[in-house]
Amino acid sequence: MNITSLTRSIAMSLIVASLGACSTYSVSRYSVSADDVVALRKLPPNSVSVGAFTAVNNDTQIMCRGVGPIKTPDGETFSEYIRRAIISELKIAGAYADDAPLQLTGALNNADFSSNSGVWNLDLSVKSSNGRSLSVTEAYPFTSSFYGETACNQTAQALMPAVQDLIGKAVTNPGFPALVTK
Repeated sequence: MNITSLTRSIAMSLIVASLGACSTYSVSRYSVSADDVVALRKLPPNSVSVGAFTAVNNDTQIMCRGVGPIKTPDGETFSEYIRRAIISELKIAGAYADDAPLQLTGALNNADFSSNSGVWNLDLSVKSSNGRSLSVTEAYPFTSSFYGETACNQTAQALMPAVQDLIGKAVTNPGFPALVTK
């Protein structure tokens, strides 16, 4: 191999390596919150189903500092991630049934973060088939970093507990029992 070929090989290797430098940061799979389940166990068994959850932006990822996107574990939208989380909580509490008489639907009005200041901002409206609704917000703080790789990874890891807290605010809200009664 001559010097020109070696130089070209090194240059091409550097170009390929720089194109692959973008990372993807995956949010953890949802894990139910014991406190949320305790609150939901007050509901009658098999009394609630969950319908569609919408969002202003049906995002499946949010870019973090130009370093790479934050994505949900299964590539679903952030609103679907929250919908599945609520279903998991209701199932563990014994209150979920596909054909339950009452159905909850939702609208994710905001799902955004600041990886600089370390906060997830979530805004969720939940509506019942009985005509009642409630809205909750969560400003979940987390430790961030000056370094993009670290900050974006910490941002991705903070979404799951932020959603736990958001759901906790919904199910312990004084207006929640009215959502799940006829």
